[in-house]
Amino acid sequence: MKFGYARVSTDEQSDNAQLDALNDAGCERIFSEKFSGKSKQRPELERMIDSLRSGDIVVVQRLDRLGRSLKDLIELLDGFKSQQVSFISLNENIDTTTAVGELAFHMIGSIAQFERRLISERTKAGLDAARARGRKGGRRVKLKPSDIKKAQAMLLDPTVTKSEVAEHFGVSRPTLNKSLSTAPPPQERSLFEK
Repeated sequence: MKFGYARVSTDEQSDNAQLDALNDAGCERIFSEKFSGKSKQRPELERMIDSLRSGDIVVVQRLDRLGRSLKDLIELLDGFKSQQVSFISLNENIDTTTAVGELAFHMIGSIAQFERRLISERTKAGLDAARARGRKGGRRVKLKPSDIKKAQAMLLDPTVTKSEVAEHFGVSRPTLNKSLSTAPPPQERSLFEK
């Protein structure tokens, strides 16, 4: 069975051109929805995927109507392949029922994998360079060691609460607790110290 999928981003846009192209391509059942490509919730796409059986064909007018991103598109196409469902994109002339279409699909997948690896390598190189300059990743510490010592000293007074100390330093109580738990215990000063 040939399934068509059409999507427009807003209510003001018309899906007529997509529907006409899908009907001309011989789609027996068409799923259409109005959702932004960025939206993860696409109920009609989910309904179509649930309806697919081995040997079916999914047809779209353009690739960008199906996937939110190249990664999303590759995941969907991999899912189709694992279900033994073919895929056709009319504008890009991709037809996985043919050898050339299968090659085009693999090339798109290879480009996506290459892009992911490049991003990963650039991120790693940036982190290594930052570490070499003495910078650490992660969030900045909310309380400096001197603040933690002051907080510990304030908490020695039984009338002062942790909430009051947290408010004094402009942090939440869980942040104060975490800072206190990672700091060494306060040392009691001798009477002979100045």
